[in-house]
Amino acid sequence: MPDPPPQTVPSKPMASPDSDTQITKEQATALFRSVDDILAFVSNDSHLKATRPIKRKLLTRAEVAHELARKMNDDEGTKRLERSALVLKKFGLLESDFQLRPFLLSLLSEQVAAFYDPKTRTVNLIDWVKPDDEKPVIAHELTHALQDDLVHLEKWSSPAPEGISHTVREDNQHVTLDEASTARESVTEGQGMVTFVDYELKDSGKTLATAPEFGTRLRDLSMDTTGSPVLSRAPLLLQQSLLFPYSAGLAFEQAVLVTSGVDAAFTQALQRPPSSSHEILHPQDYLNHVPVPILTMPDIHSLLDKEWEPYDVGVMGELDVRMITELFGGRELAGPVSEEWAGGIYYAAQRRSASVAEKTRKGSIGVLYYSQWKNHDSARSFMNVYAGALPRKYNSIKPVEFQDGDDDHLLFTTEEGDVWITLDDTGVFLSEGFDRGTARKLETMFRDSQGHGPLQTAQTSGSSSELTLGLARLLPGIGMPRAAVNLGRQLVR
Repeated sequence: MPDPPPQTVPSKPMASPDSDTQITKEQATALFRSVDDILAFVSNDSHLKATRPIKRKLLTRAEVAHELARKMNDDEGTKRLERSALVLKKFGLLESDFQLRPFLLSLLSEQVAAFYDPKTRTVNLIDWVKPDDEKPVIAHELTHALQDDLVHLEKWSSPAPEGISHTVREDNQHVTLDEASTARESVTEGQGMVTFVDYELKDSGKTLATAPEFGTRLRDLSMDTTGSPVLSRAPLLLQQSLLFPYSAGLAFEQAVLVTSGVDAAFTQALQRPPSSSHEILHPQDYLNHVPVPILTMPDIHSLLDKEWEPYDVGVMGELDVRMITELFGGRELAGPVSEEWAGGIYYAAQRRSASVAEKTRKGSIGVLYYSQWKNHDSARSFMNVYAGALPRKYNSIKPVEFQDGDDDHLLFTTEEGDVWITLDDTGVFLSEGFDRGTARKLETMFRDSQGHGPLQTAQTSGSSSELTLGLARLLPGIGMPRAAVNLGRQLVR
């Protein structure tokens, strides 16, 4: 079989959907024939081996739209999206009237470039992307096929445990497993980005493993959304949730490649994956086996369950904190504050008395969040940023003066219930929607639960309820998005 034609680095990013043109039958045939050669390149680049045949299929725009709609219409997927949206709106990360599902369908339709389906072991190619643009994307997707041979991606990546927790034991099981799915996705997509970039570089004789200067260049790049009309309009949360596994995953993999080599970055990272977004953001902590502490959920069910239905529980990780701080306090503050994060957990419940209509709105949700910080100043900075954003979240908010009130104890009334925010040394507690008496009892329970019993650390099998990045796990598989394609090409340009 002849080698594919030489790949040159394009002078501009992948075209936007508006400029797409369908490839010819002859181009499609040649593209299919190139898959085996690209697979050989990927296997050599990653040291991962194919043990089963890989199917290939060419999809039209209509077929892609149908496939995305089918996945989005899945009952369980729709329910998970709706639940996540309410919690994110309660925390102020999405606007109250934002329609998440239709926006995601439009976004995914715009961003898809190619995708691998582990259920059918098929690489799905797109008939409106030029072949020379498609080939490095195929390298990315074939990486997933090789990962699948080693760890069986559906089982390896699938969220666990399933369902809503109703006991303190289940709460803490969710918490200890929470961030792992995000970290695993960052490994799989980061590895795919490595083979994408190496394929683009193949005529230069360089690879990410042999050119550490690309790591410095990568830190100076950001995801360019200007060529993606829908993505450029997306809330910060959606942009970063979609793109984090590609950008941060690539940086993580490049760091492991340079430090420990190809086998450590691919095979070993799949066999011993990182367990948190903190390890993805700080690869040296992963390489040095630094444990990631997880806070303890107290047994709050006896206090709440009579009037409140358990809704969601999970970790608010370092990247969650970075997004919240950037959204509410600005980018310059987000980095320094988030790096001082030392653990965070959240809990959400829904009023049992709420009507069916009310249960579709964030006013039916109460949330609790407890975080710890490396020092008092960082804890206060986060508390001030969060408290300062409350007027953006509520139509009617009023501070309440009370005995012994001070800058460390803040109470507000809103149309959705009381808001209670406190700072004690390096711990910040907040309650939204629960009455002030209940909030104070809950605060005591959260603070007293920390530091008692064995230290919990993030585990290597994950749930999908990390506050913001858990959203990425709810998206149907779309393969490598155009914004990630453009990032890889910026890097090698």
